[in-house]
Amino acid sequence: MKVILHTGSNLGKRAENLATAVQHIEKQVGSILKRSPIYETAAWGIENQADFLNQAIIIETSLPAEILLQKVLAIEEEMGRIRKIKWGERLIDIDILFYESEVIDLPHLTIPHPFLQERNFVLAPLKDIAAEWIHPIFEKSCMELFDASKDPLEAKLWTKPENPY
Repeated sequence: MKVILHTGSNLGKRAENLATAVQHIEKQVGSILKRSPIYETAAWGIENQADFLNQAIIIETSLPAEILLQKVLAIEEEMGRIRKIKWGERLIDIDILFYESEVIDLPHLTIPHPFLQERNFVLAPLKDIAAEWIHPIFEKSCMELFDASKDPLEAKLWTKPENPY
C-alpha cells in the first residue's frame, strides 16, 4: 500500500527531529519512496509558539491502517512527544494523510486526514511529492487543493541555516 504521511516539529532541533522520524518510519513502518523538501510555517491553531518545520513522505507498507496508526503513535512517544494541548508545541507529529485511495472513518482514525485541505503547511510539501494524487472525497488533486487553499499562513521552503564558523 502506498501511504502519505506528514511530519512536523517545532521543538528542539526541528530538522533533526524530522530526520529521526523518517529513520524510525523506515525501520518500523515501511520503505520511504519519496520525501518532500522541508517547509517552515508559523504555528497553526495556537499562534504564540515557535514556527514548525514540515515534510510529507510517501511510503510503501503492508501494515493495515489501524496498525499503521499504532506504529506512528509509538514512534512519536519513543521520540519523546508529550500530548498536552491540541495544536500545541510538539517535538514530533506524524499524521496519516492518505492510505492509498481508501476512505476510513473510525472514532480514532479518519483517512484522508480531515483537515489537510485547509492547511498550507500540509499542502505545500504534499503537492511537491504527490501533485496528481487524487483526494478520494473531494475528487481533486493535491495541486488543485493547494491552489484552492484559503489558509493565510505561508509555507516557505526551509533552508538550513549557514554555519557561522
